[in-house]
Amino acid sequence: MTALSIVIPAKNEAENLPSLIDEIVTALAGEADYEVIVVDDGSTDGTAQALLAERARFPMLRVLRHETSGGQSAAVHSGVRAARGAIIATLDGDGQNPPANLPALIAPLRGRGADGIGIVAGQRVARQDTWSKKAASRFANALRGAMLNDGTRDTGCGLKAFRRDAFLALPYFNHMHRYLPALFKRDGWQIAHVDVTHRGRGAGRSNYSNLQRAMVGIVDLFGVMWLIRRRKTAAPRDLTE
Repeated sequence: MTALSIVIPAKNEAENLPSLIDEIVTALAGEADYEVIVVDDGSTDGTAQALLAERARFPMLRVLRHETSGGQSAAVHSGVRAARGAIIATLDGDGQNPPANLPALIAPLRGRGADGIGIVAGQRVARQDTWSKKAASRFANALRGAMLNDGTRDTGCGLKAFRRDAFLALPYFNHMHRYLPALFKRDGWQIAHVDVTHRGRGAGRSNYSNLQRAMVGIVDLFGVMWLIRRRKTAAPRDLTE
């Protein structure tokens, strides 16, 4: 079984992905066995075709495609379901998450004390975004943190690493990628945090506006609170042992 799967959700990122995968290969030079799965979420710019043309250079590359866009959470979910690795690492397809952060992100799931850790959440420092996007993100993270108490200051960072089996046990819903630390905590897993670097977008433009994020985020936040409050709390004890 493959030890590690890198899952990249992507929509209209044909110009960014080849160089991003080059960087992943460099960052994971010490990994003996891994795969890179790009999920093309209904792109119209030839993203899948550009990736398939690169497979001669990247034999570990797998390309999945949604014929119609299902959103980032759907793309991540499809990639994780198809993955062969027990450990999953995710990053965005726009190139803003430097792959050089991957080894530090994966390490807590492999070292001493890793058994109780379900997810490692990247926390962006020196974020390279517009002031309006950073302000909206700070507000959303403060509100989410106060309501969900997951201890994560930057849940929107695309750089995350987690256990595949634990992820697939989570309830799936659209936009769940924004709430993964809280959902893992709901299921009894510990959350680790790693500071990661950030950079500006290489080419293209964002597929989502601040207003779109805010509107769906408010609805989703109350939905996640509902899930957390209705989690299973009873734990069985085997009386025959």
